[in-house]
Amino acid sequence: MTQIIQANQLTLSEVEDQFNLRQVLDSTFFFEWQSALPELSELERSTLDHLKTEFLYLSKYPLLEDLVKMVVLSPLLSLAGFYRPPIRPVLEKRVNVAIADGEKTVWGRIDVLALQRKVWVSAIESKQAGFSLKDTTAQTLFYMLANPNSEQPTFGMVTNGSHFTFVKLVCNDRPQYAFSTQFSLFRPENELYTVLKILKRFAELATR
Repeated sequence: MTQIIQANQLTLSEVEDQFNLRQVLDSTFFFEWQSALPELSELERSTLDHLKTEFLYLSKYPLLEDLVKMVVLSPLLSLAGFYRPPIRPVLEKRVNVAIADGEKTVWGRIDVLALQRKVWVSAIESKQAGFSLKDTTAQTLFYMLANPNSEQPTFGMVTNGSHFTFVKLVCNDRPQYAFSTQFSLFRPENELYTVLKILKRFAELATR
């Protein structure tokens, strides 16, 4: 009987072992989050300042996943251009991926998946505020491994509403991945500025 594994039960080590995945620590591998980032307008900066203020107020209370999406994710994706042609977001898409030995199937849910001509551009897994990003890293990489176009890099963002980490995955003979710096809304400066710049960069890559 085929064994079914919930994606939310996977650890990063299990994903690496099952998919022959290797983490790259060389900063030049994931250069897209560090260079050629677009500038933000004063209106965008003002919007992000309001967004941070609202989130910090709401974070004093229990934040459910849907509220995290509404308060944080949706405005960011809109400002970044993920709701405009030719990118079409697909919500809560279920992905099934067969493990290499053919005896196991791993499946889970993608909360937001941005598509460009059926190429996965950004897989975003949101969790309740207060959850560690470590809890979702393995799931997000699993989702990104289901990219039907393995010749192009796949980019993802993992967030719990207050913290953000970006991921790059390149599938070749041995898939490789790398993480960006982790950004936080609890630091004095508004790190949503950089988060939005990176998302805008991904949107530019999607429309080339």
